[in-house]
Amino acid sequence: MRAIVARLVVVSRPRFWLYLAGPVLVGVAYGAPDVAALTAPVVVALFGYFLVPANVFLYGVNDVYDADVDTENPKKAGRERRFHGDSATVAAVVASAALGVALVAVSPMVARPYLAGFLVLGWAYSAPPLRLKTRPPLDSIVNGLYILPGAAAYAVLAGTPPPPLAVLAGWVWAMGMHTFSAIPDIDPDRRAGIDTTATVLGGPATLVYCGLVWTVAAALFWTLDWRAGALLGLYPAVLGVVWWRSISVAEAYWWFPLLNSLVGAVLTIPGLWWVVHG
Repeated sequence: MRAIVARLVVVSRPRFWLYLAGPVLVGVAYGAPDVAALTAPVVVALFGYFLVPANVFLYGVNDVYDADVDTENPKKAGRERRFHGDSATVAAVVASAALGVALVAVSPMVARPYLAGFLVLGWAYSAPPLRLKTRPPLDSIVNGLYILPGAAAYAVLAGTPPPPLAVLAGWVWAMGMHTFSAIPDIDPDRRAGIDTTATVLGGPATLVYCGLVWTVAAALFWTLDWRAGALLGLYPAVLGVVWWRSISVAEAYWWFPLLNSLVGAVLTIPGLWWVVHG
């Protein structure tokens, strides 16, 4: 049992747990009407689901349907693992998907499109027949799904959909984050015959693409609040450092869990302050 749990933890990518749970915290901070709402059962359920089960679902589906492709990917021999057909992973993916469906069913109507969208896009990204990860530029576009947990959390507490511009800004930011993460996979994906936005553009042009996308995201956030725009400006700035210092993207890729956590915290704290102090 311990070995199975250990495998599932690796499948869920612990370094990236906050990529889904973090947006929930941001959505809660800006959607909560009062202090009591911060610890409402629905908030606990959303955060708990998107902290671990949603990651098992999202990355587990990816690993199951990428089993052949991952034989060529050296990243799967390091911090990540290859899927070898173990039934425990498949069962965990199915259970996590079922838990997500149950969460949709018990959530307020206003939040259901965001939760259902996450499940549908998360499945369609990796699984046939759509397998959107092999259809550039849809592989980049669809990964705005990472913002949907935050949109759902906001909608649950505020009782209204989140501001469309905020969702769009977050969506564009997530597109850049995903495509940047695909750069180390360019060579393995090409050998496996997989087309992605990164394989089509190539490494240098993909860096330019990410820089442009992140600049657009920062500009969109700026229209909401100049401080948020300035904060999101860190991403093209970091990309500039990576290019200027000729740092390997495969190395820089592992900086981003920390950077994203810090940026998320800075975005969340003012919202919480407003809820607590009015």
